Amino acid sequence: MIKNVIDMHVHFPAKQGPRKRQVPPAITEYQKELRAKWREQFKFEDPEAEHPGDDVQEERWLKQMEDNHLQHVNFLTGAGNEKLAAIVKRHPDKFTGFAHHDLSQDGAAEKLQYAIEELGLHGYKWFGPLMTKSFDAPELKSFWTYLADRKLPCLIHFGVLGGPGGIVDHPCMNPLSMARVVQEYVDIPFVFPHFGAGYWQELLHLAWSSPNVHVDGSGSNDWIRWMPFSLTLQDLFKKAYETIGPKRIVFGSDSSDFPRGFAKRYLDLQEAACNTIGIPKEEMQFIFGGNAARLLKLKNPKPVIIE
Repeated sequence: MIKNVIDMHVHFPAKQGPRKRQVPPAITEYQKELRAKWREQFKFEDPEAEHPGDDVQEERWLKQMEDNHLQHVNFLTGAGNEKLAAIVKRHPDKFTGFAHHDLSQDGAAEKLQYAIEELGLHGYKWFGPLMTKSFDAPELKSFWTYLADRKLPCLIHFGVLGGPGGIVDHPCMNPLSMARVVQEYVDIPFVFPHFGAGYWQELLHLAWSSPNVHVDGSGSNDWIRWMPFSLTLQDLFKKAYETIGPKRIVFGSDSSDFPRGFAKRYLDLQEAACNTIGIPKEEMQFIFGGNAARLLKLKNPKPVIIE
């Protein structure tokens, strides 16, 4: 059992507007089928039909942290920077949050500065497959410079996005599409989640190329079932540990909706994977809390306890 865990990868379950992306009915049915199998596999309940309000979700998360021995949670999204910042500010000892707005749109750097300096957010999160310009576009120089000057963490999702009907082909799906930025702005701690979501070799090459590349193993990592060769969660952790090392692996759960709440199943699986491959407890402390505390610049974090 692990106590005082820091979860770097959580989505605050705020009330969302209607989804813009529409898919054909056949794909919708296929998506339902796969989601049902996924929920059965991990014993997850269906998300509640009615949103109870952000204040209720906030209290739920505080209770989840207490029940699951979490010392800190970092929300990557939460229905807009202003709304998420307000939640984080009410519990600065428990929560941090990242700015989350379109990197490709004009004014992204100004929005980032406002989110950090005025709203009090702690980093930035976006998706490679949602880019409409290259990461090294000249107009994004001020954005990366701002993050680098302040050594703020930046989490970018690469690989498949959205499940059936989602994005499987895009110029910026591959982590290597960010190679020039990663190597130029070495003061930005980059975190790439889900072990690259299908682009594991490419992510390893990127991590080999520059010391500011971190990985998180959040979520179900269901993408490994669709690889053309056998791959397990233990394989992913073993290769990351052997190549990247324990100080660049960050725990994340990818928790979101209720009644599931904190996806403890993912924590248990990642802990078991680390134990199976023989990672020493003192190095597991980095993975399940120490590294996130450093990236988020937390004051006086508690040591992770591994029993």
